[in-house]
Amino acid sequence: MIEGRLRPGDRLPPERELAATMGVSRSSLRQALFELQSKKLVDRTQGRGSIVAESPAGALELADRLRSTETDLAHAGELRDLVEPRIAHLAALRAQQSNLLALESVLERSHPALAAAESLCLDIEFHTLLAHAAQNPLLVTLCTMTTTWTRDTRTLSHRTSEGRRISLDGHHRIYAAVSRHDGRAAAAAMEQHLREVHEISMSAD
Repeated sequence: MIEGRLRPGDRLPPERELAATMGVSRSSLRQALFELQSKKLVDRTQGRGSIVAESPAGALELADRLRSTETDLAHAGELRDLVEPRIAHLAALRAQQSNLLALESVLERSHPALAAAESLCLDIEFHTLLAHAAQNPLLVTLCTMTTTWTRDTRTLSHRTSEGRRISLDGHHRIYAAVSRHDGRAAAAAMEQHLREVHEISMSAD
């Protein structure tokens, strides 16, 4: 929501349709919606369904400032190397069951035989969901902006099935640590993942 795919006032699909699209049970979906409501990310009203709420002011202000910043690719990569291991660490400590289910859904839909563009989209979705699991909207904003700044480099890592396999293996290691609520292991897994992705990108360039 903070990344702009859904805007304040947008109505979410009916629960049955949304659960089928995400591949989760309706009870799991309701748990996730209650969590979003508690964080004031959606408004739920009897008879009206779920509507996207206004994003936190701090996150919007940060996003506006970052969008107006001239960003060097190397600087963006350094920022990602600093921020994403911390996101993984916090996600391991704070992830709710609904966060884990969402991450599982992405992993189930990911495999090396996917087209490069689809694999990249799922890669971005995984990292964004991980940032949401850290329960800090400012980190979600930072993750979204570094994704934008490093998209060309990340595209290179998904050009080959071997690159997609290595990236996906990294996601599985990160998820395993997060699901165990092992913050240190999650951060280490993310650091290893970023190193491997960088190596793939350099060799594909």
